[in-house]
Amino acid sequence: MQGIFVGTFLIGLREGLEATLIVSIVGAFLKRNDKPVRPMFIGVGLAVAISIAVGTGLEVVSASLPQRQQEMLETVIGAIAVVFVTTMIIWMNRYAFRMKGELEREAAQAINSGGAFALAVMAFLAVLKEGFETAVFLLAAAQATHGSRWFAVLGGLAGIAVAIALGAGIYLGSLKLDLGRFFRITGVFLVFIAAGLVMSSLRTAHEAGWISIGQQRAFDLSGWMPTKSVLGALITGMFGVPPDPRLIEVLGWLLYAVPVLIVFLWPVRLAPAPVAKRRILVCTAAGLAAAAAALAVFVPAVGADSPGPTRAVTTAGGRAATVTVGTDGPFRTLTVTGPGDEDQHIRLDDAGQQAVDGVDVTVLQAKVSTDPGVTTTPINLGELAHLTGGRLPVGLGSARTPGPFDATWSASTVYTVRVHGDDVVAAEGASTRVATLSGGGLVTPKVVSLGGLDTDWATATSDDDAAAAQITQADNDGRERTLWTVWLPIVLGAAAVAVSCVAVRSGLKTPKTEGKQQHHGEQPKRDEIVVS
Repeated sequence: MQGIFVGTFLIGLREGLEATLIVSIVGAFLKRNDKPVRPMFIGVGLAVAISIAVGTGLEVVSASLPQRQQEMLETVIGAIAVVFVTTMIIWMNRYAFRMKGELEREAAQAINSGGAFALAVMAFLAVLKEGFETAVFLLAAAQATHGSRWFAVLGGLAGIAVAIALGAGIYLGSLKLDLGRFFRITGVFLVFIAAGLVMSSLRTAHEAGWISIGQQRAFDLSGWMPTKSVLGALITGMFGVPPDPRLIEVLGWLLYAVPVLIVFLWPVRLAPAPVAKRRILVCTAAGLAAAAAALAVFVPAVGADSPGPTRAVTTAGGRAATVTVGTDGPFRTLTVTGPGDEDQHIRLDDAGQQAVDGVDVTVLQAKVSTDPGVTTTPINLGELAHLTGGRLPVGLGSARTPGPFDATWSASTVYTVRVHGDDVVAAEGASTRVATLSGGGLVTPKVVSLGGLDTDWATATSDDDAAAAQITQADNDGRERTLWTVWLPIVLGAAAVAVSCVAVRSGLKTPKTEGKQQHHGEQPKRDEIVVS
């Protein structure tokens, strides 16, 4: 809980300070030029109200949805929050030192073009952007805590309160703020917080049914950061790292945090010249493309063997047999080899879907008439009891129905097979032998069930469990290979395209523009901001 408070405090402080800086800089400019500040504060108040309404509305909508839809919405909100915080971090790192001049220039243009209304609109839009980002980011962080939302809300409010106090100090001219150092230090923390949001978004995407790959547990961190410890609360609550991260979550964390930290923390004094920068970008794009191709081509296809379409069974009479599921045109078929003299071929019909030990299976069934194995007629009570394991059928007894009875015999076998693709998970052939009795004291003919046949069979339960586990492992191996050979190459390929576009764009810039940007990169004046 302590961790989520600190994390949302930093979010509120960082985002709130950006908004208060805008208000304090514009307000001081208006004050210096003898212009009223009331229109500006009207725009600010309206933007704050809308931001609160957006955050509250999203939370209410999320809470009213079914569980799966909640996970979907949390995934979307988390992804949006990551985009917001990333663009905000990079932009402030590059342009914070020019914020004061640009805001004053925009305020002057607003006054000249539209007076108070234009100024109110300018303040409204500027603060609305920051407020909307704050609402989404705080909501995403709060949803990721799963039980500590009040601490998340209190942390965010505390951060915003401190930001307002700092903004008031800047506005009154009693405070000097080193923007460069402030945004760099808080930016590093926010990168790690956003990386945690990447992990939580990937987890909620899995819970929503959107992602099924890469769900193997990568590490078990519960040993050195228990959930109820201070360290566990800080790491899990503040940075969003769960004690049982999955493979795809670790990859997502690395693919986000590493490049963003490199871009964010790269020293200005080591910034390459424009030509060298383009070469670095081209080489980086080529490296990413090569890595994507290597993963797609060279990752080996290893994994557990599947159970296959054939299973060994033992009949009720103790004889060995095998059953095989195949196809005959559009139909699925079952072939029973043994225990009879000839193989049996049965056409199966689809009977729906089930889950066996977590494995989704298709149920195939067929009902086939078969030889009852008995032709005795007439038949007495003792013979009937022998066929049913020593117990007489219900409604028969020596007092009222002493027998013997005339009997007409029939039997049918229901074949039930549960398959996952072409793999047999479980199968059975269960028969029902029926006799229609008459005479022997019976007033009307009576139909009785007299057990199964010696040819009945079923796959062993232990073998079924092993087959389900084998299929689960094979599916996991297949999904993991898909992660490494399909999705990760797609991500790396997209990154290569993005870097190539940046390289092409930098090559289209004029030498004059490059020189100007290089000059700004060498001497960024963002040491202190004083509003006066």
